Amino acid sequence: MSAALTAHRSVADVFDHVWENRSALQSREAHAMMLLALARENPDLACLTVDMDYEASFTGALARQHVNLGIAEQNMISVAAGMTVAARPVFATGMSPFVSARAYEQIKVDVAGANLPVKIVGTHGGLASGHYGPTHHSTEDIGALRLLPNMTVVVPGDAWEAVQATVAVAEDPGPAYLRLGRQATPALYEERTDFVLGRARVLREPGRVVFIATGPHPNLVAAQAARELAEQGVSAGHLNMHTVKPLDREAVVDACARAEAVVTIEDHRAVGGLGGAVCEVVAEIGGPPVRRIGVPDVHYDLVGGEQYLLHHAGVNAANAVAQALKALA
Repeated sequence: MSAALTAHRSVADVFDHVWENRSALQSREAHAMMLLALARENPDLACLTVDMDYEASFTGALARQHVNLGIAEQNMISVAAGMTVAARPVFATGMSPFVSARAYEQIKVDVAGANLPVKIVGTHGGLASGHYGPTHHSTEDIGALRLLPNMTVVVPGDAWEAVQATVAVAEDPGPAYLRLGRQATPALYEERTDFVLGRARVLREPGRVVFIATGPHPNLVAAQAARELAEQGVSAGHLNMHTVKPLDREAVVDACARAEAVVTIEDHRAVGGLGGAVCEVVAEIGGPPVRRIGVPDVHYDLVGGEQYLLHHAGVNAANAVAQALKALA
């Protein structure tokens, strides 16, 4: 983080700064600013990283509360679990494809199983680092981590929601996985509204169709698809399901009672993640047809930019509109 960003010292300052610059800031950058502010207010908060560029900000300001363990995700998770004896909460940050998959056993046993206040932060979520190839795709993390007991899974939709989610998971007593992107994305909100873990945000009231999305790009796709359907005379709603676990069951049930079709959109495999979680609820209540948009269930071995890979996977407004119309038909 630059000196200009770390100059915002208080939690209130960071909230104001991120809100004013919400379309220009990366979500991971906004999160780091808030984490530093929270650490200043709470001397028991600790931050562990695996060479994630936090050193300049934390070492200069709060060296006692930060440890860089090098590129060793498995070790970092176990160390984070052990540190909860003296520190609460403990944030453990790494790139999402590695901090979720490489350290899965440690997360399962040391953190989720023990129900410890370790907050795992995965940056470069989804296809954000697709230019590095499939080793850096992170399209299984939501599904894998939502399977674990006690684990909260949060996917903020923009930089503003990232700082809100950072505060929320810090205050929550259990383990959490916070998934962040890589590049700045357009803001989803025009007004400052409250953020509550496990409660979806209604960006557009459900109509004949309801789009349920999680994460920055899927929510932008959902918003565009809803507008395009409205232009065609088809009413469409949009829910931002920022918390995949615990899923806002009430919001899904309400949407299903009002809509004739549900379309889920995620920067993740179409199996196991948001789409799977929504389908579990819809199947239990006998709801309307559901169409899931996400990365196909194949070895997605393409190399390219984030937008190219998302479009190739069908995570785009044209496909969202087409899937909605097919479901209605």
